[in-house]
Amino acid sequence: MTHPAAEQARAGEPWLPDLCRLPRLATMFGVAELVVLILALAPDGGARWNVQRFVSASGFALWLALTIAVLLCASRRQLSRLPIAAGAITAVSGATVIALLGAAMLYVLDRNLGYGAIPAVVRLWQFATGSAAIAALITAVVLRYLYVIDGWQAQVRASARAQADALQARIKPHFLFNSMNTIAGLVRHDPVLAERAVLDLSDLFRAALGAGETDSSLREEVDLAERYLAIEALRLGPRLQVQWDCIEPLPWTLPLPRLVLQPLIENAVVHGVSRLPQGGCVRIELSTAGDLLRVVVSNRAPPPDGSAGSGARHAQQSIGHRLAYAFGPRARMTAAWHDGYYRCELAVPVPGKSTGG
Repeated sequence: MTHPAAEQARAGEPWLPDLCRLPRLATMFGVAELVVLILALAPDGGARWNVQRFVSASGFALWLALTIAVLLCASRRQLSRLPIAAGAITAVSGATVIALLGAAMLYVLDRNLGYGAIPAVVRLWQFATGSAAIAALITAVVLRYLYVIDGWQAQVRASARAQADALQARIKPHFLFNSMNTIAGLVRHDPVLAERAVLDLSDLFRAALGAGETDSSLREEVDLAERYLAIEALRLGPRLQVQWDCIEPLPWTLPLPRLVLQPLIENAVVHGVSRLPQGGCVRIELSTAGDLLRVVVSNRAPPPDGSAGSGARHAQQSIGHRLAYAFGPRARMTAAWHDGYYRCELAVPVPGKSTGG
């Protein structure tokens, strides 16, 4: 299987990890300081480490890490034009040269100024080549680690995009045909209602086509769900009842992945209400608990079976994955059937407990 970073390289995007960002720079600093700590703790039989020597070594290691990171940041696009193997060797070689020259300069300054930070038994070539070798290893390890992380993140983004694309197909052809037939029946005796249904259907499909492109908001997701329910109400009539319980304050401007609420309500209608002869009520509850937004969709439903529930499970898994990608592990989705009711709940963290609206 081709690595996503290699696909990026073929697409013209830089494959070399971006060290211009502060978290990446912090990674370089952390690894450099870890190496100094290991050297200080390792029994080498030479001069003992004291606070002054540890501080001096830490300062030198952090300076090298910063210099190498700046070099790789500035030359990222140029190195990414090379084949991956050649670019990686060039990047590590550049880091080695910087460490070699920096260590030589530090050795000369230490000897001339008489600081004694470098033990007297250590020769110039030993200090310079040893520092260069350590810098080369650190650079290679960090670049490889970040390269793998970038590849994993690219795979996650591709998976989230594929799941969003799959949700576009959730607006099924038979739903379109049923809606158009319903609208056709309204044109003669209620043209105003027919026009409103056409606009609702247009907004619904516009959201589906943009599912993987842009984010939505809680307000937009609720509006879209209301449009979907308005269309289904034309088809099901009094068999479909809807109850909204919105407990304020709610973070109406909270960014959300597009199409996270409508598919859950569609499942409630298609696999619940429409399968019951007497119909039923779809209840949507919106509330906050601490710094979490809670969205609960519940409805009467027959016991789930494999044929009827596979599409619903796919939509729920897709929504759960996209929420986890957007909000991290605190976002979750649970769903279960119990005692004649199906209940699906979303929990999404609210940054800063925003309650705009």
